[in-house]
Amino acid sequence: MKIESTKGVLSLDEATLCFNVEAEGESWSWEKDYRPCFLAGEEKVFFSDAASIRHEAVKNGIGKGIRSSYSGFTIAGEKKELAFETYAWIEECTGDVFFEWVPIKESGEITKLFWPGPMAFEEKREDWYTLVNERQGYLIPNTWEVPSRPLHFKGQFCTAGGYMSWFSQIREGKGYIAIALTPWNGFTELEHPAGGPYTHVSVSWEPSLGKMDYRRIMRYSFRKDCDYNTMCKIYRNYMFENDLAATLKEKAARIPSVDRLVGASFVHKGIKTSVNPKSEFFDPAAPEKNNSLTPFAVREKEMEEFHEFGVEKLYFHLDGWAEPGYDNKHPDYLPACEEAGGWEKMKSLSDTMQRLGYLFGIHDQYRDYYKDAPSFDEDYAVRLTDGSIPEHARWAGGPQSYLCATQAPYYVRRNFTEIKNHGIHLDGAYLDVFTCNEGDECDNPRHRMSRKECYENRKKCFDLLISRNILPSSEEASDWAMKSLVFCHYAPYSFMLQTPGTEQIGVSLPLFNLVYHDCVIEPWMMEKLNDTDDYMLYALLNGGAPYLVRDGAYPNIDGAFDGYIHLTPEETVKRCKIVSGLHEKVAKEEMVSHEFVNGDYKVQRTTFADGTKVTVDLCKGTYEIEAK
Repeated sequence: MKIESTKGVLSLDEATLCFNVEAEGESWSWEKDYRPCFLAGEEKVFFSDAASIRHEAVKNGIGKGIRSSYSGFTIAGEKKELAFETYAWIEECTGDVFFEWVPIKESGEITKLFWPGPMAFEEKREDWYTLVNERQGYLIPNTWEVPSRPLHFKGQFCTAGGYMSWFSQIREGKGYIAIALTPWNGFTELEHPAGGPYTHVSVSWEPSLGKMDYRRIMRYSFRKDCDYNTMCKIYRNYMFENDLAATLKEKAARIPSVDRLVGASFVHKGIKTSVNPKSEFFDPAAPEKNNSLTPFAVREKEMEEFHEFGVEKLYFHLDGWAEPGYDNKHPDYLPACEEAGGWEKMKSLSDTMQRLGYLFGIHDQYRDYYKDAPSFDEDYAVRLTDGSIPEHARWAGGPQSYLCATQAPYYVRRNFTEIKNHGIHLDGAYLDVFTCNEGDECDNPRHRMSRKECYENRKKCFDLLISRNILPSSEEASDWAMKSLVFCHYAPYSFMLQTPGTEQIGVSLPLFNLVYHDCVIEPWMMEKLNDTDDYMLYALLNGGAPYLVRDGAYPNIDGAFDGYIHLTPEETVKRCKIVSGLHEKVAKEEMVSHEFVNGDYKVQRTTFADGTKVTVDLCKGTYEIEAK
């Protein structure tokens, strides 16, 4: 079947059930070995196995397309009444092509859906490349020698494995961007063998609460004379067109202290560590590693010293400030650590921060649900559709499950009211893992929650903080939170969280910042590995904020590796002032473009909306800032 519009042609091969799109003078076909399919348990079932398959042309006031109906499948030897439709159509006004999968009759048979298929992308050329949104993002040329590996969180959208819900491929300056309009249960599927000569990227979908009970939609936009900058701006327009993001200027209108965070250096330190003997991190052979304590007064004195060093703007993120210790007994994370001085000394620290003109924030957690928390009740833990409750004992607090996010806003309100009642002034709060880990689903009928609803409840927690003039932060960055999130722990390139020297599966570049630089404040690692490998260069390139001190909560986790060059406090402050000065200038400016200078991956340049240009040479370890 062939559908022609003024913007392109859409064709369906009724034998293979694969599509071809002709747009912007180019032809894009699904990869020849792909066959539309889904998993039913571990059994692969092909669309072509349906007892009944019908296709029809559709024309309406907004476009033209092809609707296909599939019904009657035999799964594990048993006939099922499973029925669904696919609808592929061209929007007349934009030329965008939409691929919709629509459930008609389904009772939990589908456990994973692979549709639409990957585009054929088979030529071994460097100017054929794929864009992947794992963390900050990277580019995979079809000639890249290192094979792809499983993405973080299996490439799930709305996690560290997919900060943004899209992927893109460009060949000789002509390409497409595929945007997941229903991202909550979607995943990026990626395949690139060593040396190419191809890269295949597509989407897969999982059920929600055991069923494929809503339609899954991908929107493909095709362009000529384009590059990765073009695709990022298409996505930025989509997010703002749908009111899914807000700029820092807009957020500052809601909370003026956003402006005080611009240009600040970040300090990350803790008070108390207490590792449960049942935790995976407990070391019985070295008891001194399991517990530690630093009084609030010591941290207070350190803040005074930073001020004496000439640090004018500073944000202090405080871990382990409560009596249970870091990552313990959440969500019952009160009172202030008594051994460190209790509420009185925590208030003194807070007062000193205000006197110095510094910003003060705390680490908190409303997903990990510790079994030794006084209010722990299994009835409020996340329950899967099979009735099981996920559990583990990885972090310091030991055995835990997950708190259903429908309950999280209540605990946030309770805890932050108590903190305020003790006279603690908070400028910011870090709600751990919300923008890094996947959304949860809960099948407890008393508080049933889809993954989409989980993200909505996490956002409610951020908005509750905003209502109290507390700047919300979380572990990483994810586009579902871009309406409310003001800053994050970091939004790094993936290689920064890997052991130095690990082979890279692509060329890192700031896809996320090309979309959201002026929407969220990102502190950047400032470690120096050697004379040329210097993370400060990436902080500058991205117009980000600097980490003055970043004490990792766990060894060799979150990029906290040993072996970096030791810098004196004076050197560290000097470097941070350079990065902070640039951040003060460009934090609220859109990153309008990124480029590899003369095609050299090691020489990169970013340009911001105010005309500021930053060029870094990653081989020489040098940078240049051209300010307008």
